[in-house]
Amino acid sequence: MSQDNRLKGGLIDRSHRLNFSFNGKNMVGFQGDTLASAMLANGQRLIARSFKYHRPRGIFSAGSEEPNALVQLRRGAAQEPNTRATMAELFDGLAATSQNHRGSLEFDLLAANDLLSPFLSAGFYYKTFMWPKAFWEKVYEPFIRSAAGLGRLSMEPDPDVYDHGFLHCDVLVIGAGPAGLSAALAAARSGAQVLIMDEDFLPGGRLNSETYEVDGQPGHAWAASAWAELQAMPNVRAMTRTTVYGAFDHGIYGALERRTDHLASSGGKPRQVLWRVYSKRAILCAGATERSIAFPANDRPGVMLAGAVRTYVNRYGVTPGQRVAVFTNNDDGKSTVEALKAQGVEVTGIIDTRHGEMVTATNGRKGLKSLTDGQGRTIEADCLAVSGGWSPNVHLTCHQRGRPTWREDIAGFVPGPDLPPGMSVAGAANGEMTLGAALRGGDRAAVTALEDLGLKPAKADAPKGSDEGFEIKAFWQVDAPGRAWVDLQNDVTTKDIKQSQQEGFRSVEHLKRYTTLGMATDQGKTANVLGLAVLAKASRKSIPETGTTIFRPPYTPVPIGAFAGRARGKDFRPTRQTPSHAWAQENGADFVEVGAWLRAQWFKQPGEQGWRDSVDREVIATRASVGICDVTTLGKIDIQGRDAAEFLNKIYANGFAKLPVGKVRYGLMLREDGICYDDGTTARLSETHFVMTTTTANAVLVFRNMEFARQCLWPDLDVHLISTTDAWAQFAVAGPNARALLQKVVDIDISNEAFPFMACGECTAFGTPARLFRISFSGEMAFEIAVPARYGDALMRKLMEAGEEFGVVPYGTEALGVMRIEKGHFAGNELTGQTTAQQLNLGGMVSKKKDSIGSKLSEREEMNRDDDLRLVGFHPVDKAAKLDAGAHFINAGETAPDMFNDQGWMTSVAYSPELGHSIGLGFLKNGKARMGETLRAYDPVRGKDTKVVVTSAHHIDPEGVRQRA
Repeated sequence: MSQDNRLKGGLIDRSHRLNFSFNGKNMVGFQGDTLASAMLANGQRLIARSFKYHRPRGIFSAGSEEPNALVQLRRGAAQEPNTRATMAELFDGLAATSQNHRGSLEFDLLAANDLLSPFLSAGFYYKTFMWPKAFWEKVYEPFIRSAAGLGRLSMEPDPDVYDHGFLHCDVLVIGAGPAGLSAALAAARSGAQVLIMDEDFLPGGRLNSETYEVDGQPGHAWAASAWAELQAMPNVRAMTRTTVYGAFDHGIYGALERRTDHLASSGGKPRQVLWRVYSKRAILCAGATERSIAFPANDRPGVMLAGAVRTYVNRYGVTPGQRVAVFTNNDDGKSTVEALKAQGVEVTGIIDTRHGEMVTATNGRKGLKSLTDGQGRTIEADCLAVSGGWSPNVHLTCHQRGRPTWREDIAGFVPGPDLPPGMSVAGAANGEMTLGAALRGGDRAAVTALEDLGLKPAKADAPKGSDEGFEIKAFWQVDAPGRAWVDLQNDVTTKDIKQSQQEGFRSVEHLKRYTTLGMATDQGKTANVLGLAVLAKASRKSIPETGTTIFRPPYTPVPIGAFAGRARGKDFRPTRQTPSHAWAQENGADFVEVGAWLRAQWFKQPGEQGWRDSVDREVIATRASVGICDVTTLGKIDIQGRDAAEFLNKIYANGFAKLPVGKVRYGLMLREDGICYDDGTTARLSETHFVMTTTTANAVLVFRNMEFARQCLWPDLDVHLISTTDAWAQFAVAGPNARALLQKVVDIDISNEAFPFMACGECTAFGTPARLFRISFSGEMAFEIAVPARYGDALMRKLMEAGEEFGVVPYGTEALGVMRIEKGHFAGNELTGQTTAQQLNLGGMVSKKKDSIGSKLSEREEMNRDDDLRLVGFHPVDKAAKLDAGAHFINAGETAPDMFNDQGWMTSVAYSPELGHSIGLGFLKNGKARMGETLRAYDPVRGKDTKVVVTSAHHIDPEGVRQRA
């Protein structure tokens, strides 16, 4: 295609010609074009199809507010759907395709929906798909799924790289238009650390789209020189192609930088970077977005925003049409006419609502051909520039529940008084709608921010620009036959809004959800205020009385890949390895993911046919002599301070205030509602020093909860916490010969008299500082020995060497689990966040002599019923039968379980090598009183029905003789 619509001038580089394609058609543009401007230059008017009716859609705007021109970029695995053509910077070889159509773009089969529009009005899906009921799974859902969505993913892994970063500044300036540049210059010249970000690739905002002058220079030239000055300052970081998408707590802002989107290949560099910005003060200079007027058939390709038309003419040297008409309710229309005439473009009509004029109809299916005015005259035009006024971009001011306020003089919402802390607003975003006012507002906001920070503003005048006229007489919709569109992407019409009001959905929040107004990828930037005005008229209220929805992050769409950063594939999260990982690899370990850790699951030996052979051998050998397991993954929290004991007494349900030095105590933690959420042990090394262990799964949760309690619940206590999970390598040494092995390792007396069950102390292991704990979760005599993590691998090797004479074996998580179940120790399957101390048979641990987190609510009557669920053990009647976790218990002779006869469920199962059959743990109603009873373990998922006998949860050594030996 030739560039029939290319004009002279503009800010593009005509010496740098770029080739690109759209739907396979080869086209030409220049460096500095967007995909949208280049397609307009080549006469491409039909770009996409609307979401619901599949009506033809063309380019509507020139920025991130674009609701229509969504395309797919690139090919293969790099294919990216739902890209706004107005924001896609042109590069050589760019391949773009249209989306959201069945068949070709020109002949979309789903355009038949438009013929069914009387049946597809607002809320039709709520009403239609309810009946016939049988149609949902066979007809409605398959059709909706096939038609839903806009673009299509490649279904291949994204080949690009994304990254995360952190930035800090005194003053963050959001937007590099006239107000933003003025603010950044004032702040930077005063020595403040300044960060300025703009979503465009060319700084200057509307200065690049207009013919304004600043300080005697053309606006775009002043913007370029201001940007160059900022870039040259060591205290400034100036970033283009960067959108600040969210305002969060404590002056933190989220920003997306598009590093290589404008290049044909990223060359292995990050395509996008998600920045977390820490600012002391922020100045929002986001400008304003133009909106349309609702009139019949106002959605045809060629109907555009007037300000966008000027952008294409002045910045890109492109006319959107050869014959252009203007429809306006403000002075913006005059500016558009002047810009077009200056380039020799024919203006066929000016329709100004302030003179009682209006557009009542348009003609042309796949592109505008003509329009009809209020007097019935036909005006030939292939482009209609529409301006219904400008809406300040208040989005980021609402991200912390701030509500904008209505200003009648500009017919728009401006930021309300409840701004995010540290934020100020300047320029058009603050309702300062003229150039001179925006420049002064930016400078004034910077001075105020500097003074708040205790910095002295530089003595310099604000840049000077003219205060051009800004006169508007609000006009929202034309009352004439035909559908008038408000939200172009989602096909929301004025009729839909009126219907919402008539059917009782009168709140703006209900309107949004009932009609999908403002729920498209542009988040209603061009549609929301117009939709509210239509609702206000239908409700016979003013716009302030009608109210407005507020905005939430993100300001513009953020790719999921950017949120993920490098956390994908194997790097989805850090893989943590235990200190003995290398030794375990050398010795045939199979590994399993346990949270973020890789743990040895079992150690396969030659001749073993499957994992059961390995696990049974490890359990038998450990119980017969001695075994070693790396338990480093347990959460470890170091607790110190004069009030450490008192603090633990409040954290744990059982008592810790009087725990003697040199002793370990098993502890139970409750949530505020009295439900158990973690168990573990805490050792007292001195009067003011404790070491806590938690379950692997809850290590982070427990530490976070304790830190909250320390800082917020009991801030006056002298207690300090630090997570030491990674600092210490810890190994369980279990079995009858555990003491004999460790006597060769440590330098203290560990006889039963000197170091009894639940003792602890500091020692050395092979001359290395160590800690020793006499605790057991296997039911055998056992110890846990800890050394600094860097010595973990060496200690494992030394322990195995020292244990050779006893036939020592390493055992993994499977054998550990088997021994826990044999001993009746509950674990993750029982700590579901729904179980009480009473159900776990630990009701006696909840002290009645002191207050602690959750203790009061644990006393609720319903949580202490005698006939409540209780943790018990189970053996199969047929010892050859295999038990399965998840099976439900019913009384013998009853039918399948329901809400009336369900007696409980099996939580954990294992094959016990010592007993020679399967065993299980589970919750059973009134379980303590039902020992010896036979039940059915019914498992409809696996199609099994097994008879089981209720036993004690302690399948082996219930008296605890072994662990105290």
